[in-house]
Amino acid sequence: MALASRLWRFRPSGRNAAPGLGLPRRVTGGRGTCMQGRSGSEVIGNPPTFKRSLIFSALSYLGFETYQLLSSAAVVYATAKVFRVEEILQQADYLYESGETAKLYQLLIQYKESEDAELLWRLARASRDVAQLSGTSEAEKKVLVYEALEYAKRALEKNEASFAAHKWYAICISDVGDYEGIKAKIANAYVIKEHFEKAIELNPKDATSIHLMGVWCYTFAEMPWYQRRIANMLFAAPPSSTYEEALGYFQRAEQVDPNFYSKNLLLLGKTYLKLQNKKLAAFWLLKAKDYPAHTQEDKQIQAEAAQLLTGFSGKN
Repeated sequence: MALASRLWRFRPSGRNAAPGLGLPRRVTGGRGTCMQGRSGSEVIGNPPTFKRSLIFSALSYLGFETYQLLSSAAVVYATAKVFRVEEILQQADYLYESGETAKLYQLLIQYKESEDAELLWRLARASRDVAQLSGTSEAEKKVLVYEALEYAKRALEKNEASFAAHKWYAICISDVGDYEGIKAKIANAYVIKEHFEKAIELNPKDATSIHLMGVWCYTFAEMPWYQRRIANMLFAAPPSSTYEEALGYFQRAEQVDPNFYSKNLLLLGKTYLKLQNKKLAAFWLLKAKDYPAHTQEDKQIQAEAAQLLTGFSGKN
């Protein structure tokens, strides 16, 4: 209002000066008329109306300025929010690469209500990893497995173009199957395959997705006869695969990223064993045995590979 008063009191000097903030010498509008008189500017018509119009103009100007400030603030906030998410993701990836499973979970669980797909699939992965820790009780493991599935599902809903969301959704569905019986596990197999294939389609260079598709094929290739019989009873076309299909995916994963995962080396060896090729089986099992052990899983794979190597000579 103080600004409006100053605007009202302002009267330009000089014969050709126009009143107000650069207003033309004659302005018609509303119920009043502003004209230049012999001794400066004079208001003719309805002075209160003209005064109110000036006040309204001043307030409108202030409102526009406020809008601009608020808009700028919104942009700054949105930018800061994006930057904050990127910072969290960088911290999460560092902790994951460092093997800090518990710390990673504690970081990400703070943002479980996030709408960001990249953050959510990482939380699904972290929840699953904590569930796999030796110190996690069976009751806690079950809760974490179902939570991981929920986070992966939300990540997929937020971004269906995320290959990682498809990959971890498939992994988490597979984990949940361990608690829901063989019928659910077999039924879920179709969904799991679909999402692994989608992940590979979206990112053909992700060796892990390719490897997991190989695991899917290997699992159904070696399905026990009793499970196969149940599958045939429950489904008109139960899921099936061959060792040749599994081998193709394991080889492809190795081509994309050589020596990326000790289990891929082990499964290459085991698949060649299934195909009666002992020479190539020995080659890959030896690589698995000699793989540097960074995790407990690596140590278990080393032991399994060594045991398999003692069971046959390296000759075909």
